[in-house]
Amino acid sequence: MPVISTSAVRRTALGAAGAAVAGVGYASLIERNAFVLREATMPVLRPGSATLRVLHISDLHMMPGQKLKQQWLRELDRLEPDLVINTGDNLSHQKSVPAVVQSLSGLLSRPGLFIFGSNDYFAPVPKNPLKYFKTDHRRTHGAPLPWKDLRAAFTERGWLDLTHVRRDLEVAGIRIATAGVDDPHLQRDRYDTIAGAPNPLADLRIGLTHSPEPRVLDRFAEDGYDLVLAGHTHGGQLCLPGYGALVTNCAIDRSRVKGPSKWGEHTRLHVSAGLGTSPWAPYRFCCRPEATLLTLVAAPPKRPNSDTAQGVSTSETVAR
Repeated sequence: MPVISTSAVRRTALGAAGAAVAGVGYASLIERNAFVLREATMPVLRPGSATLRVLHISDLHMMPGQKLKQQWLRELDRLEPDLVINTGDNLSHQKSVPAVVQSLSGLLSRPGLFIFGSNDYFAPVPKNPLKYFKTDHRRTHGAPLPWKDLRAAFTERGWLDLTHVRRDLEVAGIRIATAGVDDPHLQRDRYDTIAGAPNPLADLRIGLTHSPEPRVLDRFAEDGYDLVLAGHTHGGQLCLPGYGALVTNCAIDRSRVKGPSKWGEHTRLHVSAGLGTSPWAPYRFCCRPEATLLTLVAAPPKRPNSDTAQGVSTSETVAR
């Protein structure tokens, strides 16, 4: 058996430690702030409908001093979306409301829909990372956050709160039936308050939930919604090349942790990997912070089984 010298062991240990430090530095200083705009085309509109451009933002987890994130968000208004949808977890600090509102100031002048997540209601707290591998772990809440102030700011500018509400609206000539639930991650969803088939005259039926829990997605699908938007997962946040997300932080499977997918025979799902992280876990690896511009187009009369054949396509561009 060959003898391994002490110096060789020391060099190996130092190399491993150096690689770990470099990885943590990259994940916390570089990738966490490497914001990206992704684009996806989804055929969900009634045949014959015009195109609708929807900007999906989620999981800002805003801290007052995060100037890079705030500036990047302000520039999204240049996309001129027809509709903005915010699927929650905007806050991470009691004083973050002004930063969120100012960052979204241009987008708040456009038609918008929103729901809230757990980190709109409660500040994040330190957690054992291993808890994320158990979907049924005990929740620990931090101090209450000023979600009512954020809700007032959003609604005063014209965005519609879909928390346990059904609303019909028209955007860019498209009739849309919408509904949303409160955060399933906190067991606050009450789907029965919005249950039932949406307006049959609508060109598009959209459902919103912060956490994409299957029990909620199943109800939206059963009621005939064309598209459900969610956040919460952070795309896994820490991913491995060639493998993807290690965890989803909910009961959804890893294949749907971010981006477009199908849920059942008719319903499409889009999960945003979000723009932020908890201040107690400020890392992203192989999972850049994102917003998504969805181009919604008319569905074909008959849809094949695979998403690829149905015309779902994705790409990404970096907003400078």
